[in-house]
Amino acid sequence: MRAASFGLSGNALKAIAILTMTIDHLAWALWPGYDTHWWVLCLHAVGRITAPIMWYMIAEGYHYTRDRKKYALRLLGFAFVSHFAYNFNAGIPLVPFSTGEIFNQTSVMWALFLGLVTLMLFDVPQEKISNPLKYLLFIGICVLAFPADWSCVAVLAVCCIASYRSNFAKQMVAMVLCVACYAVVYCIFLDVVYGLLQLCVVLSVPFLAMYNGKRGKARWMKWFFYIYYPLHLTLIGLLRVWLNRV
Repeated sequence: MRAASFGLSGNALKAIAILTMTIDHLAWALWPGYDTHWWVLCLHAVGRITAPIMWYMIAEGYHYTRDRKKYALRLLGFAFVSHFAYNFNAGIPLVPFSTGEIFNQTSVMWALFLGLVTLMLFDVPQEKISNPLKYLLFIGICVLAFPADWSCVAVLAVCCIASYRSNFAKQMVAMVLCVACYAVVYCIFLDVVYGLLQLCVVLSVPFLAMYNGKRGKARWMKWFFYIYYPLHLTLIGLLRVWLNRV
């Protein structure tokens, strides 16, 4: 893994993710639906930088954490809290599938948690869980992740980034291929323009390429992100209600 005194730390990448996701979520509140004005598409294109940074940080966090079980439990709690903030922000019922929809029923944090669980699964010795059973469980995890924002693509991306940790080029190619599959599904079932827009995840590559392998000095940044994600979704949701776009 790359390491240098220059470049972007993990904290710096998280700060970029905070900025880009805030821009993206504000754009959804101010211009709801699949608005195709060029400035709206530009704002959402910037927002595509966020998810790859999240996926990358999950893979890195799994590598560096001292207690993977605690990390997973913390992420699960984060996903639970974020579910309510995400659904309120989007103006959808808190109970998944209650409207008959299957896409975007909860936040990406649920898929990130399942991505972490998958990494833990494949690290279990074959003597305890055979490889065929692992892959069967992996399919089940992908099904569980399907209703989340970014669907099972988030799980696949986390796994690919972790698997190719020693080769940045392979990490990025695998990640983009995962998103390309998502873009095809998006084009078929939701919207063609916004499906193609998902490919703007490539905008994250230059930032990730500058990652120096260090966490950064601000230890509070980890908890700040955990607080900021559901908080900003709730505030933007209130803005949506105030604008009478429920």
